[in-house]
Amino acid sequence: MSKVEEFEDLRPLLFSIAYRILGSVGEAEDAVQETWLRYDASPTRPTSVKAFLSATVTRVAIDVLRSARVRREEYVGPWFPEPLLSDPYEDPARAAELADSVSMAALLLLERLSPLERSVFVLREVFAFGFDEIAVAVGRTEAACRQLLVRARRHMQAGRPRFDADRQERQELATRFFDALREGDVDGLRKLLAADVSMAGDGGGKAPQLARSVIGAENVARLLASVFPLLARVDVTFEQHEINGRPGAIFRDRDGRVLHIIALDMLEGRIQTIRSVINPDKLGHLGPVADAWAVDREVKRARRRPE
Repeated sequence: MSKVEEFEDLRPLLFSIAYRILGSVGEAEDAVQETWLRYDASPTRPTSVKAFLSATVTRVAIDVLRSARVRREEYVGPWFPEPLLSDPYEDPARAAELADSVSMAALLLLERLSPLERSVFVLREVFAFGFDEIAVAVGRTEAACRQLLVRARRHMQAGRPRFDADRQERQELATRFFDALREGDVDGLRKLLAADVSMAGDGGGKAPQLARSVIGAENVARLLASVFPLLARVDVTFEQHEINGRPGAIFRDRDGRVLHIIALDMLEGRIQTIRSVINPDKLGHLGPVADAWAVDREVKRARRRPE
């Protein structure tokens, strides 16, 4: 097998590692590309190509994350991960770990960890790497990696998100939610929301976004029921789509360009969290991006016009 073939065979794994460390599709793709350049330039063949490439992409991702954390501290409004429509890496033996670890809730929890803790946690808990491989990847001793994992587990378990386990039930609840959203049905929405549901949006200062999180079933239902019929009046449409392993939807303007996404977290038959990503910098990998400010101006005009 050639170098290119070996690399392409492992690309899905490398991307999945990098995305969980970085929470960014674009940065993960760049990390994978840098890993290829280093592998291609290496004069010798490693004993284990998988171990070599996994270690390399982890080190690259750690370096990127250290600089990205500074930018995220200065980010305007809530910071959410770039939406991922499908994880390219599959492992039936670890399907549950892979699905849970890519959710927005889990990625936001990982943000609390240091770059080293985050990398060790991802490699061990999600991908089941041995401590000898992890030690090489992060440049620490095996004993140090075990300590890093203990600290990471403590942080993660303290806020570990809980989800409804049944995928079909989640999809059915999402369908009812989006049907009620399309109809502007306040009562229908209220019945599907947890009492303490929260809704927040990531615009990054580059698109219209909520000034603050909206909390409570009544507040969220009324806001949703007032806004989305107006969006429909300016020809905004949406299609249900899995976002980061959880139910969600992609919203598009009249020309089919991506306006924003919505991702839902659910527990005990109710929607617990609604997250929207409208920052255009985080949507480009999904297709052509809409001008959210222009849509917002149309919505304001539609609000002033009688139907």
